[in-house]
Amino acid sequence: MTQFELEIQHIKTEVINMTELVHLQLIKAKESMLLFDKDLAHEVIAREKRVNAFELKIDRDCENIFALFCPVAVDLRFLLAALKINNNLERIGDIAEGIAKYVIKSDNKFDVDLLEGTKLIRMFDDSIDILSDIKVAFENEDTLLARTIFSRDEILDEINKNADNAIAAYIKTSPENISQAVFVLSIVRKLERVGDQSKNIAEEIIFYVEAKVLKHQKGIM
Repeated sequence: MTQFELEIQHIKTEVINMTELVHLQLIKAKESMLLFDKDLAHEVIAREKRVNAFELKIDRDCENIFALFCPVAVDLRFLLAALKINNNLERIGDIAEGIAKYVIKSDNKFDVDLLEGTKLIRMFDDSIDILSDIKVAFENEDTLLARTIFSRDEILDEINKNADNAIAAYIKTSPENISQAVFVLSIVRKLERVGDQSKNIAEEIIFYVEAKVLKHQKGIM
């Protein structure tokens, strides 16, 4: 391999490692909520500093390659995509941290009826699975797998859309848990954004592999 090829491979490895880190953050945020484990929630918050530091390192490494090698064609697309994917992953890390903060703020373990009524656990599982497949799609340059993210994001959107009615119905029967219901609705909103960020990453994978720009273009996936 040339030095340039080694640098490109290094960036790819870093993005894969960043994806794994953020994926683990999301898993731990879910576990902290289900187990009402505030120590685990604090761990998620503490590890967010590592996510932020990783984002800055990847940005700097990409900038160095631009300055030293002036990449073109697929290599240029890859680096542009890596920068955007890196930013999307950092935002997912922020979301995991935000969910952990709701666990810490809550006074009681989350009501199972509330979690089931809002389909929050299903939403969590889908978000975690999507992020796992994003990693595989990026690592293998698998644009077919990347394209599956779009329809899966729509499922998250639908759960988010129906959450308001589910929360309203729950509050009528359990008004004493209104603060917890608000936390759950906020978590639903955050997980919907995980879907949005994952969709953005899928678009970037397709961009650098196929040289197709999908952002803001409906019906051409």
